Amino acid sequence: MRGERTIYDNRWVRLGLADVEAPNGKRWEHHVVHLDRVAVALVLNDRDEVLMLWRYRFATEQWGYELLGGIVDGEEDPAVTAAREAEEESGWRPVGEAERLVSFEPVPGMVTAGVEVFLWREAEGIGKPSDAEEAGRIEWVPLSRMVELAGRGELLGAGTLVAVLYYLASRSSPVSGS
Repeated sequence: MRGERTIYDNRWVRLGLADVEAPNGKRWEHHVVHLDRVAVALVLNDRDEVLMLWRYRFATEQWGYELLGGIVDGEEDPAVTAAREAEEESGWRPVGEAERLVSFEPVPGMVTAGVEVFLWREAEGIGKPSDAEEAGRIEWVPLSRMVELAGRGELLGAGTLVAVLYYLASRSSPVSGS
């Protein structure tokens, strides 16, 4: 990329027009959508269940399960964001140190939207959710159902899908480079 100019910008999204040059020297302009970084909490309990929200997403007109998480505020540590959002959205506070599970860009060809996933193996119930905008049903969903739910399209968003499937894959085989 040789440069980029902003053509739209607000608190939630920035749209840029990038000047792209391919290895063969050909140049063109390409739209790039920039979103804030997101931190996701994969919270497990001792019964091999995952803390999730069952909710509706209007943009895709879907009901499904999501992990807890949200936008990283400024320079906040993403693990702190994930823990805070889990508590606000569910009323469950992750206990102990977060384990960094995986980081990824969900649509790297045209969107910047870094996602960082953190794992906790324990949480304590502290009351009702404090974030009323995150309406949904809070559930502890068995890990054994995750592949079935993914196949039915009931795990919403790349953050949930990548986190859960990565965790399941890493349990069954050694992961190199982590």
